[in-house]
Amino acid sequence: MIHDLVSGVRCSLFAMARGLFSCVWLRKPIYIQARFSYLHMKYMFFSWLAVFVGSWVVYVEYSSYSELCRGQACKNAICDKYRKGLIDGSACTSLCEKDTLYLGKCLSSKPNNQVYSGGWGDLEGVVKCQMEEVPRYDPGAEMEHRKEASRFNKPTKGTSVEKFKAIVLSHLKTKVGEQANLQDLVSLVLFVADYNKDGLISLPEARSMWALLQLNEFLLAVVLQDREHAPRLLGFCGDLYVMEKVPYAPLYGISLPWVVELWIPAGLRRSMDQWFTPSWPRKAKISIGLLELVEDVFHGTFGSFLMCDMSAADFGYNDRHDLKVMDARHIVPEATFQEAMRERRCNVDEDCLYGTDCRTSCDLTKHRCTPEVTRPNLAKACSSLKEYLLRGAPSDIQDELEKQLYACIALKGSAEQMEMEHSLILNNLKTLLWKKISHTKDS
Repeated sequence: MIHDLVSGVRCSLFAMARGLFSCVWLRKPIYIQARFSYLHMKYMFFSWLAVFVGSWVVYVEYSSYSELCRGQACKNAICDKYRKGLIDGSACTSLCEKDTLYLGKCLSSKPNNQVYSGGWGDLEGVVKCQMEEVPRYDPGAEMEHRKEASRFNKPTKGTSVEKFKAIVLSHLKTKVGEQANLQDLVSLVLFVADYNKDGLISLPEARSMWALLQLNEFLLAVVLQDREHAPRLLGFCGDLYVMEKVPYAPLYGISLPWVVELWIPAGLRRSMDQWFTPSWPRKAKISIGLLELVEDVFHGTFGSFLMCDMSAADFGYNDRHDLKVMDARHIVPEATFQEAMRERRCNVDEDCLYGTDCRTSCDLTKHRCTPEVTRPNLAKACSSLKEYLLRGAPSDIQDELEKQLYACIALKGSAEQMEMEHSLILNNLKTLLWKKISHTKDS
């Protein structure tokens, strides 16, 4: 009886097990099918998400490129005015008739300032072309008020050369301030305007020069044309102009895709920039060039200029390791800067900033910016050069170099207020660097 009972239990358990396994086997295909559907939906979702994000990135990049790179439109506008006889210049025939001056790779960073690598016969250059004024307020924009309709409105028909000289003199007096040798600057401007050197200035030539004189960068190119730190002006047509190409740029660093930039910490990025630099003696020579540029624009022959952006992207160098200014739009005449700051309303000191490096203070009694910069050009130059120069510096001058650089960075107030200290630090730094490299081939 007990045996029959055990047998019955076994049979029952066996039947239950068979039923259970049957249920499992029945449910397994359903489970696999559900999991496959889930994976399929997940795959489809991420595929569409990738397509959407990729399309958005392409659209943004294309929109950004089409806004920034309007060289053909700029060329068409310039050549249209040239053919109508409104403007003339040394580059007009090559640009608009012979097609020997061409616009190559787009280098623009702002829509209203078109920049392209270019070729002009056997010469390599950089072509810069101006578009219409940016409609919105931009505290980092140039201190130039130029509208499309008024770019070539001066001088008017019937204006004599003497009258044009008077117009230029008045404009430059406002731009760079009252200078003892302002007449020499006017003569220099007129010499550049007479591109065919026939001793005469035609109305189209005068209109081109008037438009160009509104640009800080062009004015500085004229002022520094005999100095080695400014690229040579190769030619112009209207307010399009061609500058000598700087072979090595930026001053240091490496360009990376913006997607990669997002994932690199700032500290690592600075270190990476320092990896891609010349040998130390060559860095020393390039640095001396920047110090000499500071010297040239501080109480120079034709007034003082403020360097309001000292980023590495604005400078480069040539095969001889001579420093060259690549983008001088934020090197502004001090007189122009001070006048603009007097008119700027403010609530805090941060409202009184032009570019990235020219800051004044806010007068809270008047809610107006004060005209004097808080840091001179030299202090800003030394801040830019500190890591660049100290990395790899010879051990026998490392401590002295660091000491002088920190003394330089600590300079406060306008250079005019501390002229002797400014000159002493500048000369000490140049002497220290030259002494170390004067016996090398890099000098």
